[in-house]
Amino acid sequence: MLFFNYSTLIDPLVRDIRVFVPRFAGMKPGDKVLDICCGTGDQVFYYGEKGIISFGIDLDPNMIRAAKNDRRIKNNNNVSFQIADAAKLPFEDSFFDYVSISLALHEKEITVRDKIISEMKRVVKKDGSLIFIDFKIPMPNNPYSYLIKSVEYLAGRIHFGYFRDYVNQGGLDGLLEENQLYEEKRSCFKNNNIVIIKTIRARDYSL
Repeated sequence: MLFFNYSTLIDPLVRDIRVFVPRFAGMKPGDKVLDICCGTGDQVFYYGEKGIISFGIDLDPNMIRAAKNDRRIKNNNNVSFQIADAAKLPFEDSFFDYVSISLALHEKEITVRDKIISEMKRVVKKDGSLIFIDFKIPMPNNPYSYLIKSVEYLAGRIHFGYFRDYVNQGGLDGLLEENQLYEEKRSCFKNNNIVIIKTIRARDYSL
């Protein structure tokens, strides 16, 4: 099943990134953090292990069901999950200290990406940060990048079309510029194929 493969195949490949994110972002115990498009919740659980009050949302009920089952098994009381649309978050303005999204924007239709980022900006505090993790564009010429492109192609015509739009848009750099977000710092993983960027508050925030 999809959610089984997601947790058992994908998470081991990005576990080093999952562990790195809280330290990279400067998260501390007691912070409130939202992970968008959380899948089976692996990133949320890594947050929770650090004493962070962690929320995960995903539109796929199977993913959320699997995450909630894991939560019961792990008996972790500072993590929670719910079904929700990333482009219409069910949270108040300025509610979170951090909001993260991992390897999901390249899977979305181009206008939906902007809606998701707008919602991320809305629910984060003025002095909070947004954390973006996705493929680095342009991708380097190495075997890992060829593997990524092959997987994206095999995922289907629609999925590959979204990935191609993401590439043509300039990846995260293009998205952040279009949405008036400003980079504080970045780091790269997987032979320079995946980038993680921490942004600071945009100058046009009105929250």
